Parts: sequence; C-alpha cells; structure tokens
Amino acid sequence: MNTAAGTFSRLRWRARLGRWIESPGPRNAIIALILVNAVILGLETSDALMARYGGLLTAINQAILAVFVVEIAIKLVAFGHRFFRSGWNVFDFFVVGISLVPAAGPLEILRALRILRVLRLLSQVPRLKMIIESLMRALPGMGWTAALLVLVFYVFAVMGTMLFGDAFPDYWGSLGKSFFSLFQIMTLESWSSGIARPMLEEMPLVWIYFVPFILVSSFMVLNLFIAIIVTATNSIHDDEEALARRELLDELRRIRQRLEVLEGPVASEAEPGASTRQPDLKPRGD
Repeated sequence: MNTAAGTFSRLRWRARLGRWIESPGPRNAIIALILVNAVILGLETSDALMARYGGLLTAINQAILAVFVVEIAIKLVAFGHRFFRSGWNVFDFFVVGISLVPAAGPLEILRALRILRVLRLLSQVPRLKMIIESLMRALPGMGWTAALLVLVFYVFAVMGTMLFGDAFPDYWGSLGKSFFSLFQIMTLESWSSGIARPMLEEMPLVWIYFVPFILVSSFMVLNLFIAIIVTATNSIHDDEEALARRELLDELRRIRQRLEVLEGPVASEAEPGASTRQPDLKPRGD
C-alpha cells in the first residue's frame, strides 16, 4: 500500500513539474534566452568585438547553454520516455546535444552549427510551430505537385532542346541547359530580356512556346503549392478547434460527475424528511 502511494505521489510530482516547465513563464524565459543567444552568436562573428569582449560573450553563451541543458533535463525527468514521442522534443534534444560536443580538431565545423539553437524558436513559439506543422502535413500533396512540375519541365525541356538547341546552344544546347533555362523562365527572373527577346528576333513565333509554359508552371502549378499549404493550415485549425471542443466536453463531463457525487448525500439527507406527516389540506367539517 505504501509502495503504491509512493508511486502515485511521484507521478503526481512529475506531472506538476511537466506542467510548470511548459507553462507560459518558463517558456517565455527560454524564448528570451534563445533571442539573446542568437544576438551573441552574431556578435561572435566580429573579430573586433571578440578581441575586446570575447571572454564576456563566451561566459554568457555558456550560461545560456547551461540553462538549456537544465530545461532538457527537467523535461526528461517530468516526461520520461514520453519525452521522445514528440518530434519537437527530439529536435530540441539534438540541437542542445550538438552544442555540448567539443568543437575542436575535426569537429570544428560544429561551431557553425551552434546557430541552430535559434531554430528552437520553432518549437517554443506556438504560431511558428503551427506553420512548420502545416508544411509537414502538406508534404504529401506537395510531393505529387512537384512530380507534376517535373513532368511539365521534362516535356518542355525536350521540346526546347529539339527546337532551339542548334540556334541557341547556350540556353538549349543540352537537356541540362534547357532545364536551367526553364527554371529561370519559371521564376520570371530576366527571362524576357535575357532569353525570350533575343530569340524573338530570329523566331517571331517562339512566344507560342513560352506563354503556355509560364501559364502552367508559374501560375497554375506554383499556386497549387500555395493552395495545398493553405488547406493544411486550415486542417490544423480545425484539429485545434476539435481538440478544444473535446477538452470542453470532458471538463463538462467531469463537472457533471462531481455534481452527481455531491447530490448523493443531499438526497439521502432529504429522504427522512419526506417521511414526516404532511399537513392535512382537506377542509374540515363543522
């Protein structure tokens, strides 16, 4: 019995610790430290500032890293193995873990990876987290849209190489060059003055090739990407609203259960009174 009570007390204590570390106060403090750390990592790129304040910046950086380590440790204690069920927790663990690896010798490249700590804002700010989750949810649909775009590129690249390869080898001399030219045309970056108009001087009907490609790639397919992302974002909003409704219904159900428990003693106390003699309301004779 004492063992069960001790286990229950420990679980309750860990639950309180988990609620505290994810409450607005500690979360806002971590966000502030991430921003300060980002500024410090930017200042460390200046040789003049490092020569004058290098010791102070390094000390502040190490202190902030220690806070991050304590935060991860608290979450590990509070959530146990459930900590690694969240992709955001795994991401935070990976970023903080990289910062703890000594960046010396062949691991010198890890010094540049310290800036990844700034990306922890993605897991701390709810709105940023929602954007990333929207992108992740949209990946399947975006993959098929990308496949459609590649198919369109391949068809127009083969056509462009066969039609314009001899006259304009710099742009259409090979399939690879045609792909790159089509990518420039899709982005609408100097495609008119750099590619289309020089070709129009020799081939007046070349616009019949460019206009359908721009309509399909730049306007239709790319707008499909935007539509998929917007749909994914709306689905996340719907999921959040559904979760809020479920939590509200669960809370109302718990309140109802508590009321039923409280009504039990009240009803039992009222029953003896019901057996008392009721007043005689019949009119009495003379």
